[in-house]
Amino acid sequence: MEQTAQDNSTPAAAAATAATNGSDHAGATAAAPTEPRRAWFRHLLKFRLFSGEQPKISPHAVVDETAEIHESVEIGPFCVVGPHVKMGPGCKLLNNVTILGHTTIGSENVFFPNAVIGAPPQDLKYKGGNTRLEIGDGNTFREAVTVHVGTEKGGGVTRVGSRNLLMINSHLGHDVHLGSRCVISNNVMIAGHVVIGNNVSMMGLVGIHHFVTIGDFAYLGGAARIHHDVPPFVKVDGEDRIRALNTIGLKRAGFTDDDIAALKDAVRKIWFGRKKTFSQSLAEFDLMNGMNPHVKEMVEFLRRRDLGKHGRYLESLRTA
Repeated sequence: MEQTAQDNSTPAAAAATAATNGSDHAGATAAAPTEPRRAWFRHLLKFRLFSGEQPKISPHAVVDETAEIHESVEIGPFCVVGPHVKMGPGCKLLNNVTILGHTTIGSENVFFPNAVIGAPPQDLKYKGGNTRLEIGDGNTFREAVTVHVGTEKGGGVTRVGSRNLLMINSHLGHDVHLGSRCVISNNVMIAGHVVIGNNVSMMGLVGIHHFVTIGDFAYLGGAARIHHDVPPFVKVDGEDRIRALNTIGLKRAGFTDDDIAALKDAVRKIWFGRKKTFSQSLAEFDLMNGMNPHVKEMVEFLRRRDLGKHGRYLESLRTA
């Protein structure tokens, strides 16, 4: 699939660049987009819509004749595919999937029943423009997932990276930029203009305020209410409350013991240091020589967050 260059002139695009710079860390062996398929995903690709010799596109599906569909795509009964959709090889649409809008989809994505992809945004300012949705490779969209196209004033594009798992009834609003290798659990609600890094995990019922940025390797606990930017590498739950370092996630991603120890020390100093304000704790890092690169990324993220309004960097970039 041809990738469209990011337009950094918009708030969401600028924050996406800032949030994902250095996201595949040199000190870690985080899974690359070309990683071997996990067993559960390989099973999905082997799943057959029909038994025996049947057409790859069900006669009960409605596929616009101008849609660009690779010959290997399988489309089940009662699916609807609109006229501006482009879909790469190996994708599977089970039954009752709807894909609309100017939506470009990469290879080997799997869509479960009642997913609605590329619908118009839920934004009163949207005027029906030809805004887009771009999806990478190897994503799984489970039952009743909804993802909307962008808005004219929000950058015009919603982006989904690769190798993500979006579980039942999760929602990505307009102009969201989702990285790669993320897990979005059941009933997670992500508002418009949110930027999410790579390797992020969100447990069920998480709600994210619009214009929030989520850093790489963040872990959001069940039913968390996120109003402020979430720095990379940490665990958050409740109402924006930092709990600890995401140690298990970092170990699984191949971070070294030294990196994890440095990040643990930074988390302790910034959020759990006694008799110091948050700003005082953050200021200590100005004088530190040879700062661990991951700690530096966390500190720079926090400083950038403070430039915004209400703890959201993207708010400082809003033009409307």
